[in-house]
Amino acid sequence: MASKADRFYFENFTSAADCARLAAEYLTNCLKNYRPERLSDMIGEIHRLEHDGDQKKHEMSSALAKAFVTPVDREDLAMISQNIDEVTDSIEEVLQSFYMDAVAIVPPHAVEFAEKTVEMCTLMRDMMVELPSFKRPAKIHAMIVEMNRLEEECDSIYLEAMRQARLLPNADVWTILAARKIYECLEACADACEHVGDCIETVIMKNT
Repeated sequence: MASKADRFYFENFTSAADCARLAAEYLTNCLKNYRPERLSDMIGEIHRLEHDGDQKKHEMSSALAKAFVTPVDREDLAMISQNIDEVTDSIEEVLQSFYMDAVAIVPPHAVEFAEKTVEMCTLMRDMMVELPSFKRPAKIHAMIVEMNRLEEECDSIYLEAMRQARLLPNADVWTILAARKIYECLEACADACEHVGDCIETVIMKNT
């Protein structure tokens, strides 16, 4: 169990991961109920969630700059914080891609992809909740394995989505390119989630 002094770090990670989860849920809702005329509002809201995540990263950086003793190496704490923040950033980039390319219709696989992102972000948050018990890592290891499995599912979705993007009926080249860019952004979300799991695995190996 984390000491009172250490609790800040783990609570910060959980809050940051929750920002990513909320952003993924918001993205999925936007795509399921897509209204291109509301893209500006969507961008504003998801940026607010991304800003909340940035605040958690800044709080972590400030605490690490002042800390004398930390539960694990401060470089590892900074690494986890940075990687969680990159998840939220990558989710924001999906909607930014819709906005920049003025996408009128959601590409066929995008909702399924976004729903997987929600699963991965929820798992990432659960992982942060469990992280104070990193010296008894069995449960966290199981979560890391599950994260890897979900990322492999996303790889399969990505391959099929990229292939079918070229087969969209009556689509011009710009529509196809926009769809492929969206799929690339969604794949980056999955990769970012997996990187968080990899960071946690590294920290556990170093400290147990």
